[in-house]
Parts: sequence; structure tokens; C-alpha cells
Amino acid sequence: MTQWSWRRLVPSQRTLAIVPPFVWLALFLLVPFLLVLKISFADLNFGIPPYTPLATFENETLGLSIHLTGYIRLFTDSLYLATYLNSVKMALITTVFCVLIGYPMAYYIARSSPRVRNLLMLAVILPFWTSLLLRVYAWVGLLRNDGLLNKFLLSLGIISSPLEIYRTDLAVYIGMVYAYLPFFILPLYANLVKMDLRLLEAAYDLGARPWQAFWRITIPLSRPGIIAGAMLVFIPAVGEYVIPELLGGADTLMMGRVMWNEFFNNADWPMAAAVTCVMVMLLLVPLALFQYNQVKTIEHGAKGRA
Repeated sequence: MTQWSWRRLVPSQRTLAIVPPFVWLALFLLVPFLLVLKISFADLNFGIPPYTPLATFENETLGLSIHLTGYIRLFTDSLYLATYLNSVKMALITTVFCVLIGYPMAYYIARSSPRVRNLLMLAVILPFWTSLLLRVYAWVGLLRNDGLLNKFLLSLGIISSPLEIYRTDLAVYIGMVYAYLPFFILPLYANLVKMDLRLLEAAYDLGARPWQAFWRITIPLSRPGIIAGAMLVFIPAVGEYVIPELLGGADTLMMGRVMWNEFFNNADWPMAAAVTCVMVMLLLVPLALFQYNQVKTIEHGAKGRA
């Protein structure tokens, strides 16, 4: 075999660079999902493990037993459909508020001086140094009927009776927007800080007003950051468990709470696995849209440089 042939058999540096991430994703994402998918086609079993095996081999006979009980219940029981719709609704509303609140914050940080910018970014990242559980518990102390917020408003005479915020959907929205807001600000800031400000100067020279330059230049150029931040908020918010459990009421239906109840309270692993698999399939749609947008952005950037 010639030397040229041997070189073709040796993996390139690019191939060697992408192998570790793919191995990581296969071990810690694909394999666990396949295990959950396998359990979703099993039947409930009161034992250890709490589900029946899919394949059995007895008397020299291989048997395959696939149960669709969990999936049938998902599409026939209105409770699960309402839970899915409510989870998507709460995730969408959370994402919208993160966009409305996070965009001005990211814009202000990106346009600040480097010294002030670093301090503001530190303030955004600082909550990550504390456990999410502790931060949500802090909101419990703020929003309860005898919490700090109601005591403060009562002392000022603004309200005559405590506001019923704790254990409501409003409390869940507040907690989720607070928890996921940095996930929107960080990618959008990274996009805005790299924007060429000479484009705005050119727009002003051509007679554009500030709001026109913002709408026609800043918003379109920051669209990749908006989409990336919105996906980072929406996707984990759909399956959120901790915040609805601590701040929401008994009627706050979200997929994270349903999966927890099926896994640990009802010990119905096949049903919980079916709920999980359907939720993952639903999340593949925004993930595909996000990937499509990223590819389009890269292609557009390549054409612009050419």
C-alpha cells in the first residue's frame, strides 16, 4: 500500500476534534434516552424493576412484548393533554417576558463602557453562584402572604390585605422569568457586543432616526441572539419541576411535576417514560428550527465575507 493510501486511512484533525463531543452526547444523551424509550414500551410491574422486560427467552423461544398502554393513556386522558398545553403556554409566556425584559438589559450592557460592562455582566452571572433551589426558596419568603413583599406594601398603606401571589401561576411566572432571564441575556449580549456600530452611524448620516436605525439595523442583526436566547429559555422551561413545585399551586400543571408524580409517587415508570418521550419529541421541533436558523446565519455570514 502506498504512502498516499495510508494517509487516507488516518483520521483528519477535524475528525479527531469532533469525536469526543459525539461520544459524550452518545453516552450521556442518546443512551439514557434509549433506555427511557425502552421503558415506555414496557408494562407496569409491581416489583424490582417496576416494569416488565420487552424481550424474554424461554424454552428456546424469543418473545417480544411491546405495550402501548402509556401512549394510549397520553392521547386519551385529557389530563395529560392539558398538562402539555399548559407547559407550552407557561414556557412561551416566560420566554416572551424574558425577551421583553432581557433585550433592553443586554442592549444597555453591550453599549456600556468596557469597565461598566464587566460589572454588569458579573451582576447577571452572579446568581449562578447560588443554588437554584435556594434562590427559589428566597422567592417563597418574598411572595408568601406574610412575606417581605406583602409586609412592605402593607406598611406603606398601598394595600389593605395581603396579595395572594404565592401558590399561583403568577408566582411560577415570576420565578421562571427570574431563573431563566440570564440564559436569554448572555447569548444576546454576545451578539450585540460584536455588532459593527459603523452601520448605525451610516444610517444616521442617511437621515434615519434612532428608532428607525434600531428597528431596521439592530433588530435584524441581533435576531440570531434573540432566537438562541429564546430557545435556551423555552426548552428547559417546558420541563421545569423545581419552580412549579415550590411556587405553584395544586392546579399548576407542568410536565416536570407530572413526570415526578408518575416516577416516584405512583411508581408507574412506563407511564412516566412515555410522558418523557413525547415531551422530547415536542421539543425536537424548536430544536430543529433553532438549528435551521443557525445554519442559515452561518451561510449568510460566509456569503457576506465572500
